[in-house]
Amino acid sequence: MKKNNHFTKTLVLLVLSLAWIPGFSQISFGDAKKINDGWKFNHEDTKNAQETKFDDKEWQAIDLPHDWSIKGQLSPTLASATGYLPGGIGWYRKYLNVPNAQKGQKVYLYFEGVYNRSEVFVNGHSLGKRPNGYISFSYDATPYINFGGDNTIAVRVDHSKSADSRWYTGSGIYRNVWVVYANPVHIAQWGVYAYPEVTKGNGVLNVEVEVENGSSSKESVTVVNELIGPDGKSVAKSSQKLTAAAGKNQKVTTQLKVSNPKLWDLNNANLYKLKTTVLKGSKQTDATTTTTGFRTFTFDANKGFALNGTWMKVKGVC
Repeated sequence: MKKNNHFTKTLVLLVLSLAWIPGFSQISFGDAKKINDGWKFNHEDTKNAQETKFDDKEWQAIDLPHDWSIKGQLSPTLASATGYLPGGIGWYRKYLNVPNAQKGQKVYLYFEGVYNRSEVFVNGHSLGKRPNGYISFSYDATPYINFGGDNTIAVRVDHSKSADSRWYTGSGIYRNVWVVYANPVHIAQWGVYAYPEVTKGNGVLNVEVEVENGSSSKESVTVVNELIGPDGKSVAKSSQKLTAAAGKNQKVTTQLKVSNPKLWDLNNANLYKLKTTVLKGSKQTDATTTTTGFRTFTFDANKGFALNGTWMKVKGVC
């Protein structure tokens, strides 16, 4: 039993050490709301399905995530990449009410994963195409949004070239979809990067923050970074001024220093939270929290792997 526990812990350690511990949430800005319910689906390449007046009453009612291949008919004539299940082309539609109170805000649609070759429409307007099926993506839908009323979201998914992977992919919108309301001046998507270092018992969290100015004028803001320890208390804080031109992104960098940080290890998963806030004057325009932590690791050709100076065995895994 001890051996199995040690293997499990070591496997978790390897994954976390390779992931560099700094984490990124799927959406790192604004007010995100999941919109997985109330979609309509049709497994055909339907003409004009992106139009607002299109009649989808006969379409199948579904909730996301959704994979149309999994319920198909198995056949040896189909691709192994889809598990010998059908790919093809499908359409999704949803009606989204955007409150009038959101007027003046940016409205983004964020897709965690669509397999594959997708095109997204809002109220008949194409927001863009994404050929890849594994990576997430977002579109600024603001110019086409009907504030105070319903909006038609339509997504065409083309998985007709189904022999395109080494393993089962599924077909369709197979992950979550979000609507994100954000101030025109906000943290960019994946705009906070936190890289921890430990030297002689002292920790430094290197932080980079990217701010997106989606307004039509130059904007000046203050970016505040505060590090919260495992006990919930503030251990370091800094603030920087930033000016971004209209329609442009701008970055600031800082270092948060921590004396004798609590290290992350197998028996003590000490984690810190980096709170990043964007202020325009005294008013908050955006904020996000990033989980991070401190530890050291070493790979040596002769000795193997060490975490925080302690050598340990890592068993090979796939």
